[in-house]
Amino acid sequence: MSWNRKNLLDLNDWVPQDFEDFVKRALALKPRLVSAPKRPLDSLRGFTVANLFFENSTRTRNSFDVAERMTGAEVIDWSASGSSMSKGESLRDTVWTLCEMGVNALVVRHSATGMPHYIQKLVPHVPVFNAGDGARSHPTQGLLDVTAAVERLGSLKDKTLAIIGDVRYSRVARSDVKAFRGMGARVILSGPRTLMPTRPDALGAEYEPDPRAAAAQADILGLLRVQLERQEAGLFPSVKEYHALYGATEELLSCARPGAVVMHPAPINRGVEVASSVADGPSSLIREQVLCGVLVRMALLDICLGGGAR
Repeated sequence: MSWNRKNLLDLNDWVPQDFEDFVKRALALKPRLVSAPKRPLDSLRGFTVANLFFENSTRTRNSFDVAERMTGAEVIDWSASGSSMSKGESLRDTVWTLCEMGVNALVVRHSATGMPHYIQKLVPHVPVFNAGDGARSHPTQGLLDVTAAVERLGSLKDKTLAIIGDVRYSRVARSDVKAFRGMGARVILSGPRTLMPTRPDALGAEYEPDPRAAAAQADILGLLRVQLERQEAGLFPSVKEYHALYGATEELLSCARPGAVVMHPAPINRGVEVASSVADGPSSLIREQVLCGVLVRMALLDICLGGGAR
């Protein structure tokens, strides 16, 4: 596998062959992870990776942590509340301090759009991996979502993904559109108009206001968490009505194509975006997405830092 990237800030410059090669690489690690869970790779022995999370996270933060340790790296799990930033130190000085200590890579999640790009400019010699910035991008989520879909469905060429929910405030949706289109899939967006971007076509997707009409064309239903922390109140009447109209119920799933699967980046608001019977049912890929998150982040670290692109 030929590879010349040392960072992952977004997926904007990825071409279809990049997605195809990367997904194969990630899935090839699964037998090694399952059979040798202590340390299936050792390519980052001697490396130190710092996880800088300025937003709460369970899956992304811990998935990166597991992937770093599984590839042999030492891990610094940094938090703003326990650092000198609580004493007034700037982010810039914090980043410089960590890198002068010999940190070899930074994983960054921040509520401010573009923050991983800013940090990369501060320390151009240190690889930076975007774990989510504002509502703009979440590239490893996009990669793990296509990886989970390929593992279940095979090729995504000519498949259709219907992303239903809060697209306007979702960095996951933006990265999923790029990743699934990169794998040859068509993408339809659906949800309340108040939760849609002004121009869905600018994202490279179609807009279908009726979620059942969108589902009828879909091989994959991608549900999104309602991003209450990023939006003003009053964008939909009530949680109960939202679930009835846009939630992944058994009724909505029955509208989809035969064999359709359900995805959600989590955390799930059960009874809001997804009914428990669907989240825990045979069509759900939600647990597979968690495993693929570790595989994708292991593959990313290995090929960007450890010379795994050979």
